[in-house]
Amino acid sequence: MIETTVNNPVYTRNRIHPKKFALLVACASMVMMFAGLTSAYLVRQAAGNWLEFTLPNLFYYSTAVIVSSSLALHGSYLLFRRGNAVGYKSLMVLAMVLALTFIVLQYQGWLALAAGGVELTTNPSGSFVYVISGLHAAHVLGGIAAIGVALLHAFLLPFRPTERRKLRFELTLIFWHFVDLLWIYLFIFLAGQ
Repeated sequence: MIETTVNNPVYTRNRIHPKKFALLVACASMVMMFAGLTSAYLVRQAAGNWLEFTLPNLFYYSTAVIVSSSLALHGSYLLFRRGNAVGYKSLMVLAMVLALTFIVLQYQGWLALAAGGVELTTNPSGSFVYVISGLHAAHVLGGIAAIGVALLHAFLLPFRPTERRKLRFELTLIFWHFVDLLWIYLFIFLAGQ
């Protein structure tokens, strides 16, 4: 960004880090993909031959778990910034455990759907639920990998809240909050249909 004074240009940095900007662009593209899938869901639902069913309670539980994981990771970040090494590591471990629990609950939710007669190939309505929640789970696995790297840094590197480590943590946090909010939208959409 260039600001000009009387005759001399003054160079300033952008307010957002390029890595954060790239992550936000990636998140925007993921929003577009899921918006397309939910739009296709609505169009296909209107075409008829649509099986009505209720999502298993496991999806409600998984929603509470991913929100809790997001809160734990955010708390870990705040403690990292304050210099509380023990608290930051503890909450990060909790965030990881809850993230893994989310994946397990999603899988159990898919098994409960199949046990209730809603299989991947039974009806387009079930297929959409599996595809949408499965794609989201794939993004959650990416977030779990990022939290895993953050855990390695937390336990293997000396505790120093440097700007570089703060940026890495912020990128992980932004992505994790994103998959959390995305799931809340998808869950409300799927449960309301």
